[in-house]
Amino acid sequence: MNRSRPTGSPDGLDRGLTEAVDRFVDGVGEALRTAALGTSVDADRLRRDATVEAFNLATACVDADARRTDDELWALIAAFSRHQLIPAAATPANLRDGSLVDGRHSWLTEPSALFRTLADVDRSRGTDFARRYYDEAMALAHMVASLDRYPSHDELAAIVAFQRLLLASLPAKPTATPAGGTVPGASAKAPAAPEPMRQEDPPEPLENLLAELEGLIGLAAVKEEVRLLSALLRVQKLRQARGLPVVDSTKHLVFSGNPGTGKTTVARLLAGIYRTLGVVERGHLTEVDRAGLVAGFVGQTATKVGEVFEAADGGVLLIDEAYSLIRGGEKDFSREAIDAIVKQVEDRRDSLVVILADYPKEMAELVSANPGFRSRFPKTILFPDYTDTELLQILRLTTRKSGYELTPEAVEAALAWFGSHDRGHGFGNGRLARNLFEGAVARHAERLTDVVEPADQQLTVLEVHDIATVPVGGTT
Repeated sequence: MNRSRPTGSPDGLDRGLTEAVDRFVDGVGEALRTAALGTSVDADRLRRDATVEAFNLATACVDADARRTDDELWALIAAFSRHQLIPAAATPANLRDGSLVDGRHSWLTEPSALFRTLADVDRSRGTDFARRYYDEAMALAHMVASLDRYPSHDELAAIVAFQRLLLASLPAKPTATPAGGTVPGASAKAPAAPEPMRQEDPPEPLENLLAELEGLIGLAAVKEEVRLLSALLRVQKLRQARGLPVVDSTKHLVFSGNPGTGKTTVARLLAGIYRTLGVVERGHLTEVDRAGLVAGFVGQTATKVGEVFEAADGGVLLIDEAYSLIRGGEKDFSREAIDAIVKQVEDRRDSLVVILADYPKEMAELVSANPGFRSRFPKTILFPDYTDTELLQILRLTTRKSGYELTPEAVEAALAWFGSHDRGHGFGNGRLARNLFEGAVARHAERLTDVVEPADQQLTVLEVHDIATVPVGGTT
């Protein structure tokens, strides 16, 4: 039996969707009217087109997980009966029995004709109408996901896939700086306590952070996990803003993977995402390892841990090589450090996000061996090793950034060099690409020692000899 909910008196759920639909219709309708200036197209028809577009998007999101809950359907009725797209007297049972929602999820699998039209106008006129569509569409999609107390994985995944689809279809901005220049794992380790972000700096737009994430080489599964997490957090914030109950879920994470797989880079981006979504206040990343947490005398370790957490408060704390915290002997103070960390995590659960990072096997042992960690770090993101092709991409990017280039033969030699390494425990990944580059540059310099007046090309081109003579497993 469906519960009764008068559509004339919508509650917080209904109001949220109704307002999101109105914003979409107003924003996209205005974009359409502006794009159509000078034509004979009727303005009322354009607004109607925007309304139908909102209906298609909302029903597709509801259908994405095939649950079609009462909360979702009542909200659809409240939002679209005002536009005569759903009968005002309809009930959730009516919508389930009919075809208004069933099978609509396929609408999310490609950009709509209306979006493509706006994008074409942008390309020809240098306008930004498709971006306005994107912003309103994402707001509406996340609002639909917030209608249930806890959105399903399938619904969030469908929204994330649609988001990536639209972003990939947006006309490029001429002044945009490509995000593909980030090389995770290829740089030196960040200092333990970097200078925090200035309080007056505004949060980075979420789309910029996600674009930088997308620009990272490889890490497809990691990118998907971060996007899903971002979508869930956005949905939770929408519910909180309307005073609706939210399932309490920990935001602390475990990063599991070999060195050089981008864990620090992704942690930095997550810190920015958390700040933009209002999870943390400052959004800075603090990185620390065992040496920064464990002291040598009784009572000092808890103080040391407290100082690190205080510096990280309002941001994200990345505890690298976390497994080393349980390696100490009888006279070691690691146990004190773990107890202090668990206490700090609990005390600062509303102002700080903690990420534990280490090798996969060790992280699984650490989390399973300690009840305090097990309950507070239930989510693990696995960072896989880079393929040889991805390592070559990192090498080529590093080479270009440093003003060098590789000959085709050097490229083939680099692939062979990467393939000759054992991909076991502790495989270097991005750092391996950095080692090869540094070794090749050293051999390039040696090769030109006896050249009196080298040409510009000689100074900037790395040849097969420069790559092939770098020892496997080292740069000496």
